[in-house]
Order: sequence, then structure tokens, then C-alpha cells
Amino acid sequence: MPAPLPSARALRFRRKTLIDTINVTPFIDVMLVLLVVFMVTAPLLSVGLEVELPQSDAKPLQAQEQPLVISIRKDGSIFLQETRVKEKTLAKHLTALAAGNTDIAIYIRGDRRLRYAQVLRIMGRINRAGFERVSLVTDRLR
Repeated sequence: MPAPLPSARALRFRRKTLIDTINVTPFIDVMLVLLVVFMVTAPLLSVGLEVELPQSDAKPLQAQEQPLVISIRKDGSIFLQETRVKEKTLAKHLTALAAGNTDIAIYIRGDRRLRYAQVLRIMGRINRAGFERVSLVTDRLR
């Protein structure tokens, strides 16, 4: 014999009861997905060009804003952020990226096997474009 149906009063009483616990499972699921996303993308936030940097025991710079990064490979190819540019058009690309703000910091990542004159020539182009906050990036001396 089937179970008797609940009365209308019993149904109304069940609808009015409040759930006094919070279901945190969806919150935990979202947080774990965000954690995985950040773990995967964090290494990609730095400039990903392969450059063998020289070593130095200089103190690290404390940068408040995100700098523009110029990488120079051992073959002499120049990259602004991750876009390859020609040396002659470097100043034009820098000005466009900085949106006219010549007070932005610029980091130069030059391969340790580059000729010193080539790095200085690029620094001169940056300076003639009006940028004065130029720093050279190195690895820590071991």
C-alpha cells in the first residue's frame, strides 16, 4: 500500500523552513578554478623571450609601474615586449606604446654575447625619443 500523501498544512510548513547552513561547495569550486588559472598564467606574465642575460651583483630595482621591456637577442634581433621591431622604428613603436608618456620605465634585456656598441646604439635611440628612465636587466651573480 502506498504511503499517504502529506496534508496541505504539512506542505506549507516545509516550504517556510529556512536553511540555516551555507553551501560553500560552489565557492570552493570557483576558487580552485581561479587558483589553477593563475598558476598557469603567472609564468607567462613575464616577457617570454629567451635571452642569456649577463650576471651582476647590483641591487634589484623597485618598480611601481609596469615597464616596457626591450629584448635584444644574440643575433641582434630586437623585440619590444614580445613584438619584433627594427632598430630604425624602435623609437616610433616606443612612443606609440607609451601613449606619449616619456616618464615610463624601460628595461633593456640584452644578451650577454652582444657587442656593447649595439646596446649603446639602442639606448641612444631610446634617449633621442625622449625616454630617460632606462635600466639594464641582468641575472643575479651566483
